[in-house]
Amino acid sequence: MTVIQQKGDKIRQAIKRISSRLEDKDGSKISRLVQEAGQEFNLSPMEQEFLFNFFKEGKTYQEE
Repeated sequence: MTVIQQKGDKIRQAIKRISSRLEDKDGSKISRLVQEAGQEFNLSPMEQEFLFNFFKEGKTYQEE
């Protein structure tokens, strides 16, 4: 069975994952976390660049 994801779901999931890893303060670099998320969520290079810039600006995921 094929699961259809809404546009942007992969990015949201990656932001949640990276944000939680950054909160753990395990010393991981943003570039490494973005690379891991890119592999896990099958992100394009453009999506990975977006994530890197997002976190470089100091933003994080916030529950609404």
